[in-house]
Amino acid sequence: MNAMRRGIADHMRRSLDTSAHVTTVFEIDLSKVVAIRKRLKPEYEQSYGVNPTYLAFIARATIEAIKNWPWVNAEIRGEQIVIKKYINLGIAVALEGGHGLIVPVIKNAEGLNLLGIARAIADVAARARDKKLLPDDVQGGTFTITNPGGYGTFHGTPIISQPQAAILGTYALVKRPWVVQDELGDDVIAIRSIMNITLTYDHRLVDGALAGRFLRDLREKLQGWGEDRY
Repeated sequence: MNAMRRGIADHMRRSLDTSAHVTTVFEIDLSKVVAIRKRLKPEYEQSYGVNPTYLAFIARATIEAIKNWPWVNAEIRGEQIVIKKYINLGIAVALEGGHGLIVPVIKNAEGLNLLGIARAIADVAARARDKKLLPDDVQGGTFTITNPGGYGTFHGTPIISQPQAAILGTYALVKRPWVVQDELGDDVIAIRSIMNITLTYDHRLVDGALAGRFLRDLREKLQGWGEDRY
């Protein structure tokens, strides 16, 4: 093992030995996000040189949901629960060729809009793959998002990054038959863009009911994404 692989092995094993891991999964209809991203992408690329990825939309909605359910952004110190008023968002980045995983941190992400989040994700991912991250770039995270869906994965159970309380997993966006209501209020089957999103959380701190409410809030924000959310 090289130094990075030894560090990953130690960190993952220590997390499993420390936290009581539980994973909850929601299916989320991202059709509105898909439509808005399609409209925004040319403007963002031409005017700002950044691609508004689905991860950016999910990260922005996650930040909004954390504000309503701050215990997922907390940590345990001894017998004390420390709830953070700031959100330092870790973004897991896989290095090329399967040579490891690194989690750069976007500091004070609660102050960024969709464009700011898209820029920050692109920046830390590029610097991670180019080995240009500074030590401070990988420290101080309070909540992490991992995105294995880019490889076609549809479900998983990520391991929490200590001392955080939770990690969000985003998976493959697929078109599926979905029951929706038509203009008359009747149930009909439509083709929708669906994504599985998981929250793996430390059951010492976060109960299943709170995790479910957090994910329900996140789902509502993504499924009801409006023009005022940029």
